[in-house]
Amino acid sequence: MTPMKRVHRLVTGLCLFAGVLLAACGSSVSTASPSPSTRPPASAASAAPSAVASGSVPSSSVSAAGQTDTAWGRIWDTLPTGFPAIAGSTPEDAANGPASASLVVQGNAAKSIAINMQAALEAAGFRTQGLSGPLEEGSYVLDSVGPPTGCLVQVTAAPIGGVTAVMIMYGALCPHG
Repeated sequence: MTPMKRVHRLVTGLCLFAGVLLAACGSSVSTASPSPSTRPPASAASAAPSAVASGSVPSSSVSAAGQTDTAWGRIWDTLPTGFPAIAGSTPEDAANGPASASLVVQGNAAKSIAINMQAALEAAGFRTQGLSGPLEEGSYVLDSVGPPTGCLVQVTAAPIGGVTAVMIMYGALCPHG
C-alpha cells in the first residue's frame, strides 16, 4: 500500500470517527467561533497555508456533478465553483473513501487550515456549528451550515507525517455550480 493510500485510509477513518464523536456529543459541541486571541498572529498566518476565499458559494444553480451517500450523509462528488480554496494545497486521489475534495498541504498546518477555512466559509455566508481539535492525532474538524438551510460542510485537517491531509464533505443540500 502506497503512503498516500495509507493517508487516505487514515483520513477516511478519522472523518468517520469524528462524525460519530460529534453525533454522540450532541449539544455539547461548541458553537462559538474561536476568539481573536485563539487565531494565529498575522506573522504565523503568513507562514502557514491559509484558506483564501476565491469567491462566494453560489446561492443556486444546477450541476452535472454526481452525489454519493457516506456515513456522514449524502455529499456532492466535487466542490462548486467559488468554494474557498486552501492555499498551497494539491488535489489527492480519494481512492480510500468518498469526499467532495481530498487535498494535501505540505507541513503540519492542520490548525491554521481549520481556522482560516472557518473564516473563509463565514465570509461566504456559512455559520460555524463547531470547530473541534486538536483531537488525539492532531486533527481538527470544522462543521459549518448554510446557506441555504440544511446545507452542511465538514472540513477535516489531519497531520500525517510531513503533510496535512484535508478532506472536505460538501452536503447534497448545498447549491452546486
